[in-house]
Amino acid sequence: MAQLLSVNVGLPRDITWHGETVHTAVWKESVQGKQMVRRLNIDGDGQGDLGGHGGEQRAVFVYQTASYRYWEQQLGRNDFVFGQFGENFTIDGLADDEVCIGDRYRIGHALFEVTQPRVTCYRVGIRMDEPRMAALLVAHGRPGFYFRVLEEGEVEAGDEIIKVATSPEHMTVAEINALLYLSGHSREQLERALRIPALSPGWKQSFRSLLEQVLAGNTSGGNAGLAATSRQAPAWQGFRPLKVERIERESNSVLSLVLKSADQQPLSAALPGQFIVLRLHPHPDAAPLLRNYSLSNAPDAHEYRVSVKLEDYGVASKYIHSQVQVGDILDVSAPRGTFTYNSYRHGVVVLLSAGVGATPVLSMLHALTTEKDPVEVWWLYGARNHSEHPFAQEAQLLLEKLSNSHRHILYSRPESQDRLGQDFDAPGHLSVAVMEELGVPRNADFYLCGPQQFLQDLTAGLTAWGVTSEHLHSESFGPGTALNPGVVKTAARTPHQPAGATASGPLISFARSGLAVHWDPAFQSILELAEACDVPVRWSCRTGVCHNCESGLIAGRVSYQPDPLEPPADGNLLICCSRPEGEIVVDL
Repeated sequence: MAQLLSVNVGLPRDITWHGETVHTAVWKESVQGKQMVRRLNIDGDGQGDLGGHGGEQRAVFVYQTASYRYWEQQLGRNDFVFGQFGENFTIDGLADDEVCIGDRYRIGHALFEVTQPRVTCYRVGIRMDEPRMAALLVAHGRPGFYFRVLEEGEVEAGDEIIKVATSPEHMTVAEINALLYLSGHSREQLERALRIPALSPGWKQSFRSLLEQVLAGNTSGGNAGLAATSRQAPAWQGFRPLKVERIERESNSVLSLVLKSADQQPLSAALPGQFIVLRLHPHPDAAPLLRNYSLSNAPDAHEYRVSVKLEDYGVASKYIHSQVQVGDILDVSAPRGTFTYNSYRHGVVVLLSAGVGATPVLSMLHALTTEKDPVEVWWLYGARNHSEHPFAQEAQLLLEKLSNSHRHILYSRPESQDRLGQDFDAPGHLSVAVMEELGVPRNADFYLCGPQQFLQDLTAGLTAWGVTSEHLHSESFGPGTALNPGVVKTAARTPHQPAGATASGPLISFARSGLAVHWDPAFQSILELAEACDVPVRWSCRTGVCHNCESGLIAGRVSYQPDPLEPPADGNLLICCSRPEGEIVVDL
């Protein structure tokens, strides 16, 4: 007979960790007597990070005493107390390899349903004083699981746990956990998992992404359920020489470089929306400049086109506009990136951009003109005026090739010679209100690229409009948005050399941040180095499980300690558990 042994609660507190302040409720304490379980948690309990814990689908976390005994043996410990793993219910019975997602249980006066395995993060490692714990829980198939509260009621230690309903798919917590985090994502298992009504929406989205990866025949590796993965691996590692074949003026501030192979060897056709990295040498005695530029032409194995806006304080853009000439040889990476148009998703496509952010979606527009099945396309673009409107004629000619296309151009500062109805359709800025007025369908796939504020405003607006993350895709030219769960936010700082920077060691280049630093083996991982430099990074588990930290490895090689549970996509790396083997260039 399964039994509830302890009810554990705790409110968030601030702790010091690695010089940061972390807001967490992973410390739970056993409480006596009847406790009221409500829809979102137990009275007296709370969560420090609602993005990763808590909510209706994760109201009560459950862990088993059999796993307590297992970890005591594995870790050589005998100091565990109830709540040791951050659980609300410590129970006897209900093993992870027996309990199924969707099973229902009555405990005391409350009714519960199993929704998902635990999503492990670094905070359980803090609580356990074992940094590897997040990976160990998954690798050993003992994550524990979450309950959803179907009927609120009182519970207390000693209550019998009575099973009242069985999930029709009979997929255990351990099986679901392994299906997401470990290798081997079979179509049959993914389809079964997606048929479980009780499975939480977040896990369903991950399994839908994995199923799309399987159906698309993506063999480039990686786990689409954990991180966005490209449908093809980069065609080459590092940089190869390409010749500037032509230079074309697109607007007052934008020019294009058309690049071809310098050694007559064919290039690789990019996916529409991908970017390349240029390694520029404006000063021979200084470190090279690394810059990401989206390809703006149709996918082509013969030539690449990048379009560069002259920025007031842009060292690289000034060099390209003033010094690069036809015939010059530039170092160029293979096309990469996950901001790509998915042609197997038929429906409505909305291409939203501003300024030079038109480049990747223009490449998508080129690709859309070659689609066999008609797709409804919306081209929504914002510029200051006609003199700052690149690709105006090119985009219009492409739209005219499509049988079902819509165009709406907005100028924020139209000039007297700009023609309303020809050069542009309305003054102002792109917004959800504009899209509502135009009748843009909400069930479309939205592709966004432009200045950071443009992306933030439209992403927030579209999300509030009801567009789900599954249908919202965006690209940013600069450093990405940091994800440091639970860390109390501090003021953002410009990336810089780390304190006590060494002048030796392999050079680590963070391409998007424009920073190159020498590796110091005192750092345990590339993630730790990036944090010391205030390079924006994303992470959660810090042990090679969650893939939140997965980034592009543009050049070089790395080794892992510990080895990740599932390797990243070809051409990528997990910065949380990797160290460089010589000089590397990372897309951060």
